[in-house]
Amino acid sequence: MTAKPAKRAVNGVLLLDKPLNLSSNTALQKARRLYRAEKAGHTGVLDPLATGLLPVCFGEATKFAQYLLDADKAYTATLKLGEASSTGDAEGEIIATARADISLDEFQTACAALTGDIRQVPPMFSALKHEGNPLYEYARQGIVIERKPRDITIYSIEIQEFDAPKAVIDVRCSKGTYIRTLSEDIAKHMGTFAHLTALRRTETAGFHIGQTYTLEALEALSEAERDAVLLPCDVLVRHLPEITLNDKAVAMLKFGQRPQFAENISADTPIRVYTQNGEFVGLVQYQKDIGRLKALRLMNTAQQA
Repeated sequence: MTAKPAKRAVNGVLLLDKPLNLSSNTALQKARRLYRAEKAGHTGVLDPLATGLLPVCFGEATKFAQYLLDADKAYTATLKLGEASSTGDAEGEIIATARADISLDEFQTACAALTGDIRQVPPMFSALKHEGNPLYEYARQGIVIERKPRDITIYSIEIQEFDAPKAVIDVRCSKGTYIRTLSEDIAKHMGTFAHLTALRRTETAGFHIGQTYTLEALEALSEAERDAVLLPCDVLVRHLPEITLNDKAVAMLKFGQRPQFAENISADTPIRVYTQNGEFVGLVQYQKDIGRLKALRLMNTAQQA
């Protein structure tokens, strides 16, 4: 038997172009095997039928993955008008039909009506939990669970192609937006149905699709070349404020102590900490009432790439 390649400590962020018909976890595991990484995680899932930008975190970067979950996102979505799917996308069965002779003016008006701050009911075919189980498990059993509407923001909907019954739109939106539901709501505004036939995530948290690598492209690289495409761990939190601390204060944080900090800085958000040499230390919280810094998540610099 051929021995499995030894795993290694890899730290950084891979911007993966997730392929079609692959779950986010399967794509993650394939990337992890390519890198022989000891530890890996992603920053929010894409459906198997969705492609595009999936940030994958290795090693120390997994400590900061959660800070990308709240990021705004952008998608390119392909809609088929006049047909409702049981899942809201091409994976389901067609369960209803209606008019598909939609004009461009009608479609533009509907898109405009769904732009801005809106409320959206999450779909049954989603990973949202009810009593510990994802909603899609109930949906597959024909059970419908009541879902509360969520406040989301659709920053823009740009029509890239329109030839009814096909429409292609670019959507920029806040976290928690379901593009399948958005397509259904656009159709509902026109008195018809729609479902997604393709979905591609093009942006998240300032990263864009042009920065991604496919699994095939990564396979063609040497290990050194693959390592070179990884982004540093702190790219996940660069939207947060930053401070620089001296060696003594950094050492105190690593020993679980709370160094004093007198500068005027917000106590509402986590703060990035760097050494005077520019090394990323991790995230802290400013305790304004006592003027001290409390460690939230710190890099294990002994393992730092």
